Amino acid sequence: MARKRKGRDISGWLVVDKPAGITSTSVVNKVRWALDAKKAGHAGTLDPEATGVLAIALGEATKTVPYITDALKAYRFVVRLGQATNTDDTEGEVIATSDLRPSDAEIKDALNDFVGDIMQVPPQFSAVKIDGERAYKRARDGEEMDLAARPLYVDELVMTDRPDADHVELEMVCGKGGYVRSIARDLGKQLGCHGHVLHLRRVWSGPFEAEEGLSIEDIDRMAKTPELDSFLRPLEDGLADLPEVKATAEGVARLRNGNPGMILASDLEYGDEAWASFDGAAVAVGTVRGGELHPSRVFVTG
Repeated sequence: MARKRKGRDISGWLVVDKPAGITSTSVVNKVRWALDAKKAGHAGTLDPEATGVLAIALGEATKTVPYITDALKAYRFVVRLGQATNTDDTEGEVIATSDLRPSDAEIKDALNDFVGDIMQVPPQFSAVKIDGERAYKRARDGEEMDLAARPLYVDELVMTDRPDADHVELEMVCGKGGYVRSIARDLGKQLGCHGHVLHLRRVWSGPFEAEEGLSIEDIDRMAKTPELDSFLRPLEDGLADLPEVKATAEGVARLRNGNPGMILASDLEYGDEAWASFDGAAVAVGTVRGGELHPSRVFVTG
């Protein structure tokens, strides 16, 4: 018999402004402890040295994590020109250098090639799995891997500042699965001068913004108190990018049992994905087929 997980049955989102020097998993564990929550997860890993918004899902909100993971995200980062590292950031060893420094115009021109649907090779030190093993584990052992390129949608990539010849500040809005470190590495290659990420901050992710996030110190101070509970955002925030349909009273009962349920008339087309609500609360996510929602995820909340 499986051991029952301890903690409270709470559902919602807690937005954290992650500091440098801590892993995303450590933040999840901190939030789970502070809220005494049974279940928690995050929507999109940040590298240990990266800062910014890390949205933590609690309870039933974990079922909405894929929708935040798939949402657009914005990053601000600084690229150090003239040096390549084996990790594509400051944590690694310098493996190549160059005295060449591109002009502002050359940088802006090169950025155009990184906008739209592109193919991107993950960093050697990444969580990509190779034959069931994380790439970073093999990289630590000195193995150099031929990682396959992956598709990435980049909505925007612009230069915001050029403090000096060695540094360029950029902002990027992209979709799921983007590695900022790869952008810095590939930009440096294209410019012929090498490059790696010096500082990285995720400004927003879907509906969640870093400036709204709690610090680790805030969480420690308010741990195990109703004050921390007051910062919980509703489960429904994780569904912000999906259209909402209203379930009928009869439909709610069926949806909660995992069956297709009646919804009120909407202008959605057959097969569109949506979430159904009743009295303002999320009941299920699924596909619209005629006057019914066919659920793929059902929310069980108090």
